[in-house]
Amino acid sequence: MRCDQTTAWKNLQHHAQAFQGFDLRTAFAADAGRAESLSQTAPCVFADLSKNHVDAATEVLLQALAQQTGLEAHRDAMFCGEHINVSEDRAVMHWLLRHPAGSLNGPLAAPLAQVHDTLNAMLAYAEQVRADAQITDVVNIGIGGSDLGPQMAVLALQDFALPGKRFHFISNVDGHELAGVLRGLKAESTLFLIASKTFTTVETMTNAHSALHWFKAQGGHDQARHFAALTTNVAAAAEFGISTTLGFWDWVGGRYSLWSAIGLPLAIAIGAAGFKDLLAGAHTMDQHFQTAPLAQNLPVRLGLLDVWYRNFLHFTSRSIAPYHSALRRLPAYLQQLEMESNGKRVDSHGQALTYGTSPVLWGEPGTNGQHAYFQMLHQGSDIVPMEFIAVKTPTHKLKDHHELLLANVIAQAQALMMGKDDAGGHRHFTGNRPSTFLLLDELTPASLGALIALQEHRVFVSGSVWGINSFDQWGVELGKVLAKDIHARIVSGVVAGLDSSTAALLQRVCRV
Repeated sequence: MRCDQTTAWKNLQHHAQAFQGFDLRTAFAADAGRAESLSQTAPCVFADLSKNHVDAATEVLLQALAQQTGLEAHRDAMFCGEHINVSEDRAVMHWLLRHPAGSLNGPLAAPLAQVHDTLNAMLAYAEQVRADAQITDVVNIGIGGSDLGPQMAVLALQDFALPGKRFHFISNVDGHELAGVLRGLKAESTLFLIASKTFTTVETMTNAHSALHWFKAQGGHDQARHFAALTTNVAAAAEFGISTTLGFWDWVGGRYSLWSAIGLPLAIAIGAAGFKDLLAGAHTMDQHFQTAPLAQNLPVRLGLLDVWYRNFLHFTSRSIAPYHSALRRLPAYLQQLEMESNGKRVDSHGQALTYGTSPVLWGEPGTNGQHAYFQMLHQGSDIVPMEFIAVKTPTHKLKDHHELLLANVIAQAQALMMGKDDAGGHRHFTGNRPSTFLLLDELTPASLGALIALQEHRVFVSGSVWGINSFDQWGVELGKVLAKDIHARIVSGVVAGLDSSTAALLQRVCRV
């Protein structure tokens, strides 16, 4: 049943009306156990949800909504390999990429065996590259999920990376990005990884051909040694001159592909053992999502909180603030995960929705954000739920830095909630601003895997309740199709048949 047709939806609407006077400070004063009851531990992650605009009754009503919309059956269908990506008639099995070998029977046993065959080949190749002292620079050329995931993870786990190798990520078709990276490289010491499922993505292949031209112009030889492909199109990669190819499957969406061969840059950085730890951490969160009751299921609680905020309290965005420098690309990664998955205006049957879906995600690492946009979060006219991510134990030994960092993140959550009275107005903080606090004991391959899987399943939960297909991305297609026509017109100078604005812009940039 679609969510807006359920009894729980109507009950939540009534609950939200009565909730308008809710105040976090009053809620904590009235309930000494609020922090404990609205906190929980999941694999590798502690979550404090107590500073959110919810109470026990809210969570009960949200769990009823999950039950009435069939969330648990939808989740189970995904883990059984059913084709829940209905618009593309595909299974959704990125979770299989981190499932232990030989642990499934029935129809999924064969795909799991293929997964581990590919994983073993990828990790063997990664170890080969790690042992090759001549290769000092690894350049990943991809875009979207073939860039954001591995880039985020390599940065996040830089303290576990092999010394002596540098990692570069090229995604933008803007030649300034590629040219800037190539200026600091030598052909004989560079490995290029071309990451494209179809080996036809325009931006990726444009950058790949330019990299190959540079390689040859620099006197590079043995192309097969210096180029590898992460693709299912082996024939196209071979035509390009690549003999080392690692593939994946159509049931792996781009934004869920870090766990596949797309994760090769990370495997080279942290090694086979580290990559297996990443997969193991994610698998523990998969098991939690599969088996924990709704009331103690952290991905479910977070996903339902997102629905509550978006549809009943009408908060339209969420800000992510990771208080760890190594997680600086996490907000960008989560933007794609959430907004490409759930930025939909029709349900899974193609019918228009009467309610909002994906919030806008944005953010920067703390404490940088405190000196940029936190002003709006504390005193702006819009309420933006915050999500703080902190790590208890640092990997560096610099005196006082980490204590100051943790003091800042805890203080920001406190300040958003408590506020400050000021009769003059300019220094008045209204407080009562919601936030979620996620804490990792350490930032390791395993804890990063669990954190990412948590976010994946959270997005699944909200998308499932909204009744949308979180696993297609038709919205990225139209602009790409039109760009082909515009590109030809830039070269030819022909503007006939265009709207006046597009024609005028084309004439201004036209080279002829």
